[in-house]
Amino acid sequence: MLEAIILTVITAATPLILAAIGELVVERSGVLNLGVEGMMVMGAVAGFGVTVMSGSPFVGVIGGMLAGAATSLIFAFATQTLVANQVASGLALTLLGLGVSGLLGESFVGQPGIKLPQLDIAGLTDLPFVGRIVFGQDLLVYLAFALVAGVTYVLYRTRTGLILRAIGDSHTSAHALGYRVVSVRYLAILFGGACAGLGGAYLSVAYTPLWAENMTAGRGWIALALVVFASWIPYRIIIGALLFGGVTVLQLHAQAIGIAGRVGNYLRGILEGAPEALSSFVISIAAFFTASQFLSALPYLTTVLVLVLISRNRALLRVNTPACLGQPFVPDR
Repeated sequence: MLEAIILTVITAATPLILAAIGELVVERSGVLNLGVEGMMVMGAVAGFGVTVMSGSPFVGVIGGMLAGAATSLIFAFATQTLVANQVASGLALTLLGLGVSGLLGESFVGQPGIKLPQLDIAGLTDLPFVGRIVFGQDLLVYLAFALVAGVTYVLYRTRTGLILRAIGDSHTSAHALGYRVVSVRYLAILFGGACAGLGGAYLSVAYTPLWAENMTAGRGWIALALVVFASWIPYRIIIGALLFGGVTVLQLHAQAIGIAGRVGNYLRGILEGAPEALSSFVISIAAFFTASQFLSALPYLTTVLVLVLISRNRALLRVNTPACLGQPFVPDR
């Protein structure tokens, strides 16, 4: 039972890790892209569609990645070339992605997908408990963790990472030193779009191999929140994604076992003999917090709560937040 829960948490966290690590790189360059949800859903529909047409989930994953990158180019052109408002452009990109994906995916609704295969290493996958968890995942799970390690190394151990962080902290100074701010930000946005597309493709090719309109279900917004949760430090994204993945799995298991009925019966037994008004009040409160609608909203409520708690630590946010985040840059002519 514990092994199954851990496996489910990891798979639920994987698309969040993929999308959030890409957005972290984008924000480290000083760009705020709120279109993660739109890029993810475009990756999901492209990943599923390419998989169905090609018969290969691996080709589908590549298609999802390219779709996310292509969608991010719209945002990059609007904000870096036309110097449009980043917040408005990101929100517009999300709405565009949701609409276009629904149109493109209409013919795929109800079609069976092809699931991305999981690894099966003889002698390792069959190990008790750790076998399936460590050696039996699909390739995108390992890629998600590898991306976090790779981004950490590039950001803090290479000249490329130093330039990226310098542009995010002071694009004017970086430009004065001769660095091509707009070009670097274009590449960062493309990388973030490709990662968001991978996260979306994971949903439709590996997590649940099917296509349903708006199947990302707000995961792009949670990925944005994860970047703040991680204080723009890559490895913390894994912690946050596992936390939110755990909350998602918790509410699904709670609904599956009928938690509302069990809690109601338990409270009736405890409150037997108590005044009727008190019993009715307590049971009504418990019914609200165990209702399926409330449990479905639990991951998003957790996101809001965590962000509120993090925002109280202003010193931490000031230290790690890119100083030029969301600020437009126009090079000297």
